[in-house]
Amino acid sequence: MSKREFDIIVWGATGFTGQLVVEYLAETYGVDGELRWAIAGRNRSKLESVRQSCLADGQCDQLSILIADSNDPDSLAALVQRTSVICTTVGPYAKYGTTLVAACVEAGTDCCDLTGEVQWMMRVIPQYQKAAEASGARIVHTCGFDSVPFDMGNWYLQQVMLERHGIYAQQVKARVGRNRGAASGGTIASILNMMEEAQNDPAVRSEVANPYALYPAGISAGQDGPDQTGVKFDEDFNQWTSPFIMAAINTRVVRRSNALLDFPWGESFRYDEATLNASRYQATRSSVAGGIGMVALALGPTRKLAQRFLPKPGEGPTRDQREAGYYEVFFRGINTQDRRQDTVVSVSGDLDPGYGSTARMLGEAAVCLAKDELPVGGGFWTPASALAGKYLSRLTASAGLTFKAVDSVTV
Repeated sequence: MSKREFDIIVWGATGFTGQLVVEYLAETYGVDGELRWAIAGRNRSKLESVRQSCLADGQCDQLSILIADSNDPDSLAALVQRTSVICTTVGPYAKYGTTLVAACVEAGTDCCDLTGEVQWMMRVIPQYQKAAEASGARIVHTCGFDSVPFDMGNWYLQQVMLERHGIYAQQVKARVGRNRGAASGGTIASILNMMEEAQNDPAVRSEVANPYALYPAGISAGQDGPDQTGVKFDEDFNQWTSPFIMAAINTRVVRRSNALLDFPWGESFRYDEATLNASRYQATRSSVAGGIGMVALALGPTRKLAQRFLPKPGEGPTRDQREAGYYEVFFRGINTQDRRQDTVVSVSGDLDPGYGSTARMLGEAAVCLAKDELPVGGGFWTPASALAGKYLSRLTASAGLTFKAVDSVTV
């Protein structure tokens, strides 16, 4: 790729999460340093407002504003040709992401996003994979809370396991511990759109339920079954567990990473996720509440009613609420041949997972694509398979994430 005008363009900068990405990049990398970046959207006055709110006086003119429209393929094509990386927060991606992916693939422009829409990724990956390989465009999905802490947490665990015992974990259990935060309006919009697609086309429901939905074409499925439903006691953590709503996304991503990396953890590698609870009662309450919520969203009439009360795209918590948020996820790597070599690590974040931490993870994914030497060429990648160690360094240095080996697990 020849030298382009910008390293990164933040597409969707006027949305709630988009503004947080702009704020993070401005605070971390400035607007007059080595990182050449710009903001883009379809409304100049709103972009100008974002620029003024995120930058100090006198800096605004140093951050370029670019105009394009998701409904205008020509404008998107012109936009992506000006940059090395597109960092997009414009979702639901099943509605607004395909045209952008097509433009990036055509131009050989890298792209990272926040999608957790398995049904959309299942469509665009086979449609554009060969063209992306040919153009050199690296498309990295799921660069927010779904699924960076989980995909990179498993990757980190495997490195620790290898360093300590000379072997990778053939099985990994991810368990969500303490956390505070709310689902973003954009995430909820994506879930609602997926529910609507599943209602209109039953095939979507069965495709998304496939534990290996995101496996590369032509590779046989492994041994993992459906995600956890109901309450279970986990002897390895000595705690009761309940289903984790994001498991339906994260588990598919982690399994895809293993396949894209040519199965370093084995073709029979197993991975699952659940939420830790302090008691059986708490686990039961969480499981029942989550089940009722998902049923409500799956049914057309109750889904429409729920939309009145759920956060809308563009809505989100205050700065104080975001800064009061946090999360911690534990990963247990299992050596099925010698359980004495089991290894546990944790991944934690110091902000609300769905907004503040997500914005930082996406921003650093874009910088990693733009600035770091990575071992992959064009194609559709996961965070761990494309960014790996370079990304881990950025996440721990600047984005407020901590990865560490631990001796005990607490809720």
